[in-house]
Amino acid sequence: MTLGLFRIFRKGDIPLMIAAAVLIAFGFAAIFSVELSRGGTYVFLQKQAIALVIGIAAYAFVSSVNYHTLRHYARGLYAIGVGMLVAVLIFGSTLNGVTGWFVVGGFAFQPVEFVKVALMMMLGFYFSERAKRRFGWRDLGASGVLVAIPVGLLMLQPDLGGAALLVGTWAVMVLFAGIRPSQVAVLLAGVLIVAASGWFLVFQQYQKDRILTFLDPSRDPLATGYNVTQAKIAIGSGGLWGRGLGDGSQSQLRFLPESQTDFVFAVIAEELGFLGVCLLFTAFIVLLWRIITISRMARETFGAYLCIGTFSVLFIEVIVHTGANVSLMPATGVALPLVSYGGSSLLLSLVFLGLVQSVAVRLRPGDRFIE
Repeated sequence: MTLGLFRIFRKGDIPLMIAAAVLIAFGFAAIFSVELSRGGTYVFLQKQAIALVIGIAAYAFVSSVNYHTLRHYARGLYAIGVGMLVAVLIFGSTLNGVTGWFVVGGFAFQPVEFVKVALMMMLGFYFSERAKRRFGWRDLGASGVLVAIPVGLLMLQPDLGGAALLVGTWAVMVLFAGIRPSQVAVLLAGVLIVAASGWFLVFQQYQKDRILTFLDPSRDPLATGYNVTQAKIAIGSGGLWGRGLGDGSQSQLRFLPESQTDFVFAVIAEELGFLGVCLLFTAFIVLLWRIITISRMARETFGAYLCIGTFSVLFIEVIVHTGANVSLMPATGVALPLVSYGGSSLLLSLVFLGLVQSVAVRLRPGDRFIE
């Protein structure tokens, strides 16, 4: 069953929609500024606008669909996502050293963005089916296998950032599912083993360089440490008020690579200053707070896990992106949700929010999360 657009905006969560709109506005402002440094062709801005129109349509459609029906499609969507990851290894294009893109008519799409949604729905379905019993070792192992399959395929691309994001999403969801301390200890031991194995057997040299640069950016400031160093300079030069939109020296003189994607936070900090960053973080806090609030009010566990999964993905993306910009985390190419340039990222972020709104518009007065 679907709902009309009027009811979506009337019964939907207004603070969530306002926060999302503010973040999208930040993104377009940053992309516009970056375009100025490229001669004012506005190609990125035009593509992002097209993605926004498609994303809003997808958001409205997903919001109108009764989320209860989506549990029946969780397995199929997960299978499609895994199939896309296999297909991109065979037929995909390689950009920035990662074979993880389908390029059609000048537009690039990353299957990992779809996989984020599909995996979240699959985990939500799995955990909701077992919500009334104690979280056991079998649940930990089975859900871990569901994550390990797409993570393994992502490492073959290799896409370390995407793989880490999926693992982080799973970790947050099992935390909400009721994982026990003994299971956490085993999980941490497994993470250490996998990390050590990845370092010696899987990681490419440029990925190792990113991690080593994270530990010591000064070890190679003109090569592997260049991006992080320039990002920190941009953030520090913003001051309280910022240099003004389109007046940032690091972004406008193109000292800051990938400024519209991986380092869009640095652009915002330089040009809009500390106050602009505070407004940006306020919008993210409102967005994430409303998602958690809706999850606690959901009428049943599947809706709650859809919200928790959405919270997990967006929260981890924000932490990893901003952490990389200020040299607190390795730079892994994770986009800032709703802000960074990238059609597939913007589209799927709006689909995530559409799932949350699908839960929100079907709440009733007095609804609370079912334990």
